[in-house]
Amino acid sequence: MFASKVSRIGVLRLKQLSGGKLTSITRAGYNTSSCYNQYLQPLSETKLLRGVIFHKHHLFSTVSASNSSNERIEQKEKISVTFVDKDGDEIHIKVPTGMSMLEAAHENDIDLEGACEGSLACSTCHVIVMDMDYYNKLEDPTDEENDMLDLAFGLTESSRLGCQVIAKPELDGIRLAIPAATRNFAVDGYVPKPH
Repeated sequence: MFASKVSRIGVLRLKQLSGGKLTSITRAGYNTSSCYNQYLQPLSETKLLRGVIFHKHHLFSTVSASNSSNERIEQKEKISVTFVDKDGDEIHIKVPTGMSMLEAAHENDIDLEGACEGSLACSTCHVIVMDMDYYNKLEDPTDEENDMLDLAFGLTESSRLGCQVIAKPELDGIRLAIPAATRNFAVDGYVPKPH
């Protein structure tokens, strides 16, 4: 009955713990091949199973010896992006590939609103791509993005929503102008805090 409760991995672990030979265990939990039975306390099947399960998980744990996977994440390729604010001041930042310009602006304390937090429900993260060569490297805007851009203040031929402009290697060096105003229909003067 007891052996049916122990998985195959558990049996292998029991064999390992007993020094290479599988010992027989009685219902009381004694190791019958040992001459020290008189000193052993009986083990319940539950305690023995818990010990095997603990050792099984310990045996198969996957702890990295180095932080190489973390280093790879942190060494993700970055591109140079320049934001030009409404006063004409340039802010140069490095943006990891795969990140939206809205997220990058928030991480670098650049004043790009993003009231809907990138869910394509507003036009407050409107940016203007200053070079048409870079604009042409972007994916075409979706119908949803175009609908929101129709509501944007100061719309131009190279306008995009910052939440939809995703950093990729071919955009290295892109320059984005932040319009002088936004149309936020929530509350005038409300400045949301990014999460």
